[in-house]
Amino acid sequence: MDSKIVLDFFKEITLIPRESGHEEPMTAYLQKFAESRHLQCKTDKTGNVLIVKEASKGKENVPPLVLQAHQDMVCEKVGGFEFDFRKDPIPFEIENGWMVAKNTTLGADDGIGVAACLALLDSDLQMGKLECLFTISEETGMDGAFALEKGFFDGKTLINLDSEDEGQLFVGCAGGVDTIATFEYENEPLLKNYKTMRLRISGGVGGHSGDDINKERANVLQQLCRFLYTQLQYDYQLLSLSGGNKPNAICREAEAVIAVPADEYNDMAEDFKAFGEILASEFKNTEPDLMFSAASCKCEQEPIAEEDTVRIISSLTACPHGVVAMSTDIKGLVETSTNLAAVKQDSQKKVFTVITSQRSSVTTELHAIAEKVEATLLLGGADVEHKSEYPGWKPNMDSRILKESVASYRKLFNKDPDVKAIHAGLECGLFLEKFPDLDMISFGPTLRGVHAPGECLELASLDKFVDLLEDIVVNFK
Repeated sequence: MDSKIVLDFFKEITLIPRESGHEEPMTAYLQKFAESRHLQCKTDKTGNVLIVKEASKGKENVPPLVLQAHQDMVCEKVGGFEFDFRKDPIPFEIENGWMVAKNTTLGADDGIGVAACLALLDSDLQMGKLECLFTISEETGMDGAFALEKGFFDGKTLINLDSEDEGQLFVGCAGGVDTIATFEYENEPLLKNYKTMRLRISGGVGGHSGDDINKERANVLQQLCRFLYTQLQYDYQLLSLSGGNKPNAICREAEAVIAVPADEYNDMAEDFKAFGEILASEFKNTEPDLMFSAASCKCEQEPIAEEDTVRIISSLTACPHGVVAMSTDIKGLVETSTNLAAVKQDSQKKVFTVITSQRSSVTTELHAIAEKVEATLLLGGADVEHKSEYPGWKPNMDSRILKESVASYRKLFNKDPDVKAIHAGLECGLFLEKFPDLDMISFGPTLRGVHAPGECLELASLDKFVDLLEDIVVNFK
């Protein structure tokens, strides 16, 4: 199977809107793919799709093998870039051996896994029965995996195609939960002779809140709140605050509108400029493109009452973000982390919604960090709830598919792959709850910058990924 075929399928997928929660066009594409090739296909009430290809002649006694990828993608774009994920095709380029979307996410997470499944289903390779499972809304709570009914597929061995480092075979992942806080506030009049200004931080690298949380990147929402906290001693009024988007993405852009006495406007602008220089120094090795702006603006919203401003900004400044603990069992593995993902304001309802997400490979530690985040936000007067908890996947080093995959990799590339656990969440933990006897592994090509504009796929790694997948499928026993 040529990797070009996989890439061609993926290019088709970039034309299809598939934002989490709105995968209907992708689901229809999969159904039409199966129908046109006379393959068995079923769709459950949630939108999960299973396409089955029966065994080749002479391979009828080979146990069924399940390949799994998710239909949806994280939809993020550069601020100000005109783009509608509900209808526009992903604009990508091929350069220097990479496929890249410069102003949006590419959706190779996990469109490339979907494409690999379709290429195998479309091939004439001699193999046993193949069951390809395409789940929905993985990125926003693993809704499809949660809703998957027992018996939806027959296989006892599953390969998850949602990993992002070629040469690594994953046998475990973290569990996670989202912690959502709601701050109510009151307004107060704009003070006389006050002038409004917009403070903005942009150009952050961002990234995946699991894979990239240990890379010392700036969470610009956290940093903007840090600045606003240092200024609480002065007489500014907060009119608006926003930043971030998805729970599983590190915040890249944030802004606040404040009002300051007209005679202090230039001083505030200079303070923000100086703060930008501090951050540029602190993050010089990981954030080369941070941008800071303080500009006059018009804002029709009324200022937030002073005491509400103090408690909200103080609470957000105190809210933890980043790596909490490293694993003592697996060297280099983040065990527990939390991500201050987003703040969204509804000025009509007079409410701020704060979105955070926690991950851990230890369930008790997951609950502990979620409770710590909860306590921090409760102290600021917020209402707090935990949502979308999913289990981790405990490594099985005696896995048969692991041993077969290691042997295949060694045969093809004359070296051993790295066998690892991942701090990101995979659907495998949920599958294991519903199918306790399932033997699983996860691997994929090299992706970089997932969940952020600039996401890219390394084409050389795609070649190796496809070769490995084909060899495992064809020789599976």
